[in-house]
Amino acid sequence: MWRGIEVIAHESDRKAPARVELSEQLDDSVLMEGNVTIDIEFSSLNYKDGIALTGRPGIVREPRLIAGIDLVGVVSETTDDRYSVGQRVLVNGCGLSETHHGGFAERARVPGDWVIPVPEEISNKQAAAIGTAGFTAMLSVLALERGGVTGDVLVTGAAGGVGSIAIALLSRRGFRVTASTGRESEHDYLRQLGATTIIDRAELSAEPRALMKQRWNGAIDAVGGTTLASAIAATQYGGTVTACGNAQSSDLHTSVMPFILRGVSLVGINSVFTPRERRLEAWSRLERDLDLGILEDATSVIGLSETIAAGDDIIAGRTRGRTVVDVHA
Repeated sequence: MWRGIEVIAHESDRKAPARVELSEQLDDSVLMEGNVTIDIEFSSLNYKDGIALTGRPGIVREPRLIAGIDLVGVVSETTDDRYSVGQRVLVNGCGLSETHHGGFAERARVPGDWVIPVPEEISNKQAAAIGTAGFTAMLSVLALERGGVTGDVLVTGAAGGVGSIAIALLSRRGFRVTASTGRESEHDYLRQLGATTIIDRAELSAEPRALMKQRWNGAIDAVGGTTLASAIAATQYGGTVTACGNAQSSDLHTSVMPFILRGVSLVGINSVFTPRERRLEAWSRLERDLDLGILEDATSVIGLSETIAAGDDIIAGRTRGRTVVDVHA
């Protein structure tokens, strides 16, 4: 028997809040299709996990599903020749906690194409600390690089998971990072990550003009709404803005002016369906570019039994950096 956090839809009203519970008596009969079985050691807490853990609709699409969009562990069984028993592996996204049982459990079975070997220089705990948030941050940095961005870059939602790792990655690559946050208590933390300038998120929260003073060459936005619109309106000519979240809003009220008068590019980042080749590239770059000491300082660890309550905290913006879930605690 093994444990897992299940999200169980309301039987007569799928739009009603789902029931979320820690099940203690699961067995392998509940595992889903796949050719790689993994003994999970760690998962992590992401904003999407917070939505699922609080019973909100929009993430879990099955009547009963184990939550957790990340998992890191060791292969216990495989019919896929690319992997061997005992190998350290991870999965980010790929439908975990949406249509396939996820990582808030002690066991998982997944298709081999979803599986990525954990880089040699990264421990399993560190791989979980990176998780989808760090993977998304790296995809965003790669998009800025493809756009030719150098110099000044804005990071919104800076104290969150994506923002924290994005700042650390950008700083180490020589970018000057402006961090946007609504939490004054996190300013020292953001400077430790490598931010050179910190602005209050209120500067970006008002409805922006079509074009604003040019302030940065690129931006990584995990917030959406007016914050994203303001980031676009204040981006330098030829800059690139990546969008990977909607914690503020999924709406985007802007104009074509930044795009046709300044040549700004808006690039969407979808970590769920990223092709395998780009996943391998991103994890290779994370191994090379991320300061693991900074990652450790930005990481806290909770047990599986604490994870449901932690969902409220991440939705309310009370978390900092990355939260690792030790599924055996």
